[in-house]
Amino acid sequence: QVRLVESGGGSVQAGGSLRLSCEISGYGYSSYCMGWIRQAPGKEREGVATIDSRGSTKYADFVKGRFTISKDNAQNTLYLQMNSLKPEDTGTYYCAVESFASCQWLLEKPDEYNYWGQGTHVTVSS
Repeated sequence: QVRLVESGGGSVQAGGSLRLSCEISGYGYSSYCMGWIRQAPGKEREGVATIDSRGSTKYADFVKGRFTISKDNAQNTLYLQMNSLKPEDTGTYYCAVESFASCQWLLEKPDEYNYWGQGTHVTVSS
């Protein structure tokens, strides 16, 4: 059974930083795309960043230069380091994994991920 568990959300002032973690278990494919997706209140989900099994990363334009996605294969953990946070970064952040679509596709169409975590909330105040 595939399980993804996010942690690390919280409240922070604009300009601050947070690091999200996602522990993944039970995923058996060696080739994959892992990603972070967010959903602001009243808005659709949007792809934030992806990393594939080779370590290649992609970012949405609105987080480039501020967020960094990484993974620790030994710990089966996905991370999202978020710096220079803005109030518009507020939302629920989800991690997800998929093996049958490219990271570029999943960044643009995050609903195509098959496996999701439960989400962790991030609130950025001005």
